[in-house]
Amino acid sequence: MTSASAAIPQPGRTKAFLRLVMIEHSVFALPFAYIAALTAMFQWDRNIHWGRLLLVTVCMVGLRTFAMAVNRIIDREIDARNPRTAQRELVTGAMSVKHAWTGALIALAVFLGAAALLNPLCLALAPIAVIPMVVYPYGKRFTNFPQAILGLAQAMGPVGGWLAITGSWSWDAVLLGLAVGIWIGGFDLIYACQDVQTDREIGVLSVPARFGIPAAIWGARVCHTLTTALFVWYALATGAGAFFWLGLLIVAGAFLYEHSIVRPHDLSRVNRAFFSVNGFIGIALFVCALLDLLARGLTV
Repeated sequence: MTSASAAIPQPGRTKAFLRLVMIEHSVFALPFAYIAALTAMFQWDRNIHWGRLLLVTVCMVGLRTFAMAVNRIIDREIDARNPRTAQRELVTGAMSVKHAWTGALIALAVFLGAAALLNPLCLALAPIAVIPMVVYPYGKRFTNFPQAILGLAQAMGPVGGWLAITGSWSWDAVLLGLAVGIWIGGFDLIYACQDVQTDREIGVLSVPARFGIPAAIWGARVCHTLTTALFVWYALATGAGAFFWLGLLIVAGAFLYEHSIVRPHDLSRVNRAFFSVNGFIGIALFVCALLDLLARGLTV
C-alpha cells in the first residue's frame, strides 16, 4: 500500500515541475503556430480542423516543456552561481534532477506521439526539431551568440504548425518562422543584459557579456526591425487583409514601446518588456490574424 502511494506523483512535485518549465510562457510561441496552422487550413479548404489544432497545441507545449526542462537541468550549476537564478527549483532542491528528467522525457514522448498522429512528415522531422532544444543550453558555453540557436529553435514552431495541416513544405511558413525566431532571439538579447557581470565572472558567453549592453540593445532593435519586415513579407505572401495589417501596426507600436522602456543605462523595466510586452505581441497578432482569416472566409 505504501509503495503504491509512493509511486503516485505528489502534487508538490507537479507544481514544482510546472514552475521549473514556466508553463505559462507557452504564450510566446503558441500564437504563431496557430497563425501558421489556421492560414494553412484557410488555403486548404477554409475550415478549422479542431482535432489537428489540438494536436498542434500538444506538440508545441510538449516540445517546449521538454526544452525548458532540459535547459534547467543542463544549466543548474550556472544557475546556482547567479543571484538572479539561484532560487530556481533545481538549485533549491524543490525539484530533483531525477524528477526533472522524468518530466522532460514524458513531455518528449507526448510531443513525438502527437507528431505521429498528425502525419508521417511531422513524425519524420520531429527528431530534428529536438536537436536545437538540447544544443541551446550548451550554446552559452561555446559561442557568443546563443540567441541565434534559440531563434532557430523557436522558428520551427510556425513551420511545424503548417506542416501539421498540409504535410508539405511551405516557404510562407518559413517567413513566419524566421520572423518569430528573430523576434525571440532579439528579446533574449535584452533579457541577457541582466546577467552581464555574473556571466563575465563565471565564463558564460553571450552578446552582452562579449560586446556590452549597448551593443546588445542595438542588436535587439535590429532584430525587431527585421521581424517587422518579415511579418510584412508574410502578410504580402499570404494575401492578408485589413485585420492582419492592423495587427502589424499594433506589433510595431509594441516594439517601439518595448525599446523606449529599456535603455543601456536603465534595465529596471526589462521584465515588463520581456514578459508583458512580448506576451501581448503574440496574443495581439494572433487575434488580428484570426479575425482576418474569419473575415476572408475561414469557417469555424
